[in-house]
Amino acid sequence: MLVLAVLFGSMTGVALGLTGGGGAVLALPALVYGLGQPVAQAVPTSLLVVAVSSAAGLAPRLGRGQVRWPVAGIFGATGAAAAFAGTAVNRMMPARALLGLFALLMVIVGVRMLRSGSAPEGACAVRGGRINWRACLAKALLTGAGVGFVTGLLGVGGGFVTVPALMWLLGLELPAAVATSLAILVINSLAGLAAHLGETRLDMTVTGIFAGAALAASLAAGRLASRVPQRVLRRGFAVLVLVVAAFVAVQTAINPGVLG
Repeated sequence: MLVLAVLFGSMTGVALGLTGGGGAVLALPALVYGLGQPVAQAVPTSLLVVAVSSAAGLAPRLGRGQVRWPVAGIFGATGAAAAFAGTAVNRMMPARALLGLFALLMVIVGVRMLRSGSAPEGACAVRGGRINWRACLAKALLTGAGVGFVTGLLGVGGGFVTVPALMWLLGLELPAAVATSLAILVINSLAGLAAHLGETRLDMTVTGIFAGAALAASLAAGRLASRVPQRVLRRGFAVLVLVVAAFVAVQTAINPGVLG
């Protein structure tokens, strides 16, 4: 069990460090199907792991000036509030429905990323890397709230939604979108974790080992991310999302007994 925690934690950290969003996609299925945790326990554990490894992945990017702090502040503030609403809905839904929704959302995001071009498509971007807030503030607020709601509902941090949203809506280049997404992930994950506290007891041994492995791997991957072509990162992330989505969908359909 502890060896598996190291393995899955490392995979989560690498994905988060490279993509700014893939770690959450791996964390929840790994905890449920790999380590046998019930969904009610896996959701807050996933949020804690994602918060820690996101902070680690963010660290090497701070010195490069890649984080767009106004964007992170807007998405984080609205997302943190919406995470509590998502948590309330989470408590009313059965585990099978939650994982089914999780898989469906991943399919939508993965297909959209595979079909998109390498250049940002956001209508809000202006020259010099700035953003036309007058025209796009409302969209940013709604998107940030949506990402936060997903964080509280599914316990995934929302990074696999945030990176595409930052690129398609606000026109950020991938390195800036990844770095900014990591900052948003820290805020949203901590808010979601706070909303889930008191629901269930975490297995602190497994959580600590999983989070420690994710943190170390995220730090290492974050230093390598700038050397990997953007197109490779985007397509690799999309394929990862689709593969995990297929696995979760099949397991939810044929083996619902493991969900707890």
